[in-house]
Amino acid sequence: MPNKSSRRLAIKNIVAGTAALGTTSILSSFRTPEAANQTNMALKGNINHSVCRWCYGDIPLDKLCEAVKKIGFSAIDLVGPKDWPILKQYGIWSSMCNGAEISLTKGWNHTEYHETLIKNYTEHIDLVAQAGYKNLICFSGNSEGMDRETGIKNCVEGLKKIIGQAEKKGVTIVMELLNSKVNHPDQMCDNSKWGVELVKRLGSEHFKLLYDIYHMQIDEGDVIRTIQDNHQYFAHYHTGGVPGRHEIDDTQELYYPAIMRAIVATGFKGYVAQEFIPAKQDKLKSLEEGVRICDI
Repeated sequence: MPNKSSRRLAIKNIVAGTAALGTTSILSSFRTPEAANQTNMALKGNINHSVCRWCYGDIPLDKLCEAVKKIGFSAIDLVGPKDWPILKQYGIWSSMCNGAEISLTKGWNHTEYHETLIKNYTEHIDLVAQAGYKNLICFSGNSEGMDRETGIKNCVEGLKKIIGQAEKKGVTIVMELLNSKVNHPDQMCDNSKWGVELVKRLGSEHFKLLYDIYHMQIDEGDVIRTIQDNHQYFAHYHTGGVPGRHEIDDTQELYYPAIMRAIVATGFKGYVAQEFIPAKQDKLKSLEEGVRICDI
């Protein structure tokens, strides 16, 4: 799956409800008989595990729910309101809600999008709270020639219109850090320094960052030190193998057990979601292995 557009397209399809495929033929290609018979992993409880829905968009959501419970955890990232009833049916938590954003490229840094974004987020904050969930994702958007200082001021101006409601409802708005070198050219929120400054200026415990380990390894590196120095500004983490955004095993350059130990050492109690695109034939086996690698 091409890196530059895969996530954007997959999220769009999931939110629109278009990823509805037959279960038998799909699952047979993802799960070997031996893997299907495995019992739940004995997870250690130091990491709250999740998985991003879009990475497994060709597996029906109910089957993905069954799979994650089989592995031994109970949370899925980037699921919108229309699919929450399925999660609830299976006892799965929506660890990062979505659906209020316009797109990954049109975000809070451009004032022309504020009216739509304020309307969307006002509605979704209520929906998230009513469902009992806590996190709602957002994006800075592309720069499109805008300087970073103007962008941060515009983000603060717009986000202030919704943050009071988020505080009242107990919902945290979480802006994701995305790399602009490989996957999201021109994305403004492409480094932790800019993102942390935005959090500081907004000055609310209900606005934080999603530190995507894959993205930030590409754009700035120094992952563990960044987590140690800025963990108070991070509400959520995503994984992914570098380069390629595939499995987080020894085929890539990051050593995830050490990164997870650094996260745990900060006292983090949120979620770490697997957001790699499986390259191996047995995709759910790859997910299980990713969880095992991170379960320190």
